[in-house]
Amino acid sequence: MSDKKNMWLLLALLSAVFAALTSILAKIGIEDVDSHLATAIRTLVVVGMSWLMVFITHSHTGITAISGKSWLFLILSGLATGASWLCYFYAIKVGDVSKVVPIDKLSVVITIVLAIIFLHEEFTLKTGIGAALITAGTLLMVL
Repeated sequence: MSDKKNMWLLLALLSAVFAALTSILAKIGIEDVDSHLATAIRTLVVVGMSWLMVFITHSHTGITAISGKSWLFLILSGLATGASWLCYFYAIKVGDVSKVVPIDKLSVVITIVLAIIFLHEEFTLKTGIGAALITAGTLLMVL
């Protein structure tokens, strides 16, 4: 896995592990806390970590080179993330994590559809079967 071409796979797996931990840790931490306040606290931590990495890697020098289009879409992406987190935190506060998380992960299927429509990514039989299995698995887990 030392090959940089395959680094995405390791990082994606680590992302999945950290996302799983996020759900469990958040459910425990949100017990006696308003979900919106919990989201704001979590967001502050994420912002701090993100800016720390920007400065550690000296990425801040590229901020002036960001185009208007990139700013717009990064801001829209941030708004979508915020809306997702607010909905997610309220859902895990009032519902079972074991049911909320599979439904939340339907974002994989929704992303595939949106990527095909807006990014003109290729739709293959394999992609269709995978999306159908994710959907079926989600329904099996929550119904």
